[in-house]
Amino acid sequence: MTGLETKFHPPSQPVMLSDGAVISGYASVFGVRDQGGDVVMPGAYAASLKRLAARDGRVRMLWQHDQSQPIGVWDEVVEDAHGLRVRGRLLTEVTKGREAAALMAAGAVDGLSIGYRTLRAEKLPEGGRKLIELELWEVSLVTFPMLPVARASAKSDGGLLLDFARGIEAARDALRG
Repeated sequence: MTGLETKFHPPSQPVMLSDGAVISGYASVFGVRDQGGDVVMPGAYAASLKRLAARDGRVRMLWQHDQSQPIGVWDEVVEDAHGLRVRGRLLTEVTKGREAAALMAAGAVDGLSIGYRTLRAEKLPEGGRKLIELELWEVSLVTFPMLPVARASAKSDGGLLLDFARGIEAARDALRG
């Protein structure tokens, strides 16, 4: 995984969690400038996800971008109109997966971060890049995501918490103008 780029930044908001080892959220949101000045464009992951599916590959779930610490499996990695939506399971049979579940339940960790290679990008006049095509390698559970809205939630209720979190994010964004 030499040369892989990642996105980190301190969290800007708390996340509500419930019991369970199922986690979901947006690992990347389109059109939102991250703390490094980059903006991921819609369609950036499409070709990468298609290539992975063609060879029966998987996006890996890692702890803090450490390739020696897989903590679960992503059952669903989908590019939708909002961004890169993920849903997966922490493997609590693995020590680090059990620790990650406990840290999420306590609210100590709630960030998601992508590990990728840039295939096509354009420089933005105000700095940073417009990321047009990315080769996605992994999505990590992290303490500090670069994109503050890249959050995970632990759930056992079929997605109600994710919907609630999206509503809170939308209300916060509306208040900020």
